[in-house]
Amino acid sequence: MALSYKARKRLSLLVLVVGLPLYILVAVKVVSLFDRPPILVELLVYVVLGFLWMIPLRKVFLGVGKPDPDADPDSYPRDPVDPDPKSRGPKR
Repeated sequence: MALSYKARKRLSLLVLVVGLPLYILVAVKVVSLFDRPPILVELLVYVVLGFLWMIPLRKVFLGVGKPDPDADPDSYPRDPVDPDPKSRGPKR
């Protein structure tokens, strides 16, 4: 089931605002259960855990920063510097 653009945008915001801080707390708690490793090993663990959360969620964040593909190009915000408003949007 493919998520709509709005659903992906809302879900990505939820993940970043709620899920990521919870993930950070869980990762720090799990790492603190073990004896403290050397600083470089600990840094490596945190770097790996920092990228690990993105792997299952990459489809959610894909294309969220781009304009809505289903929206009308005429409804996009206008560039105040661009004198020709018709030059904006996809070429047809």
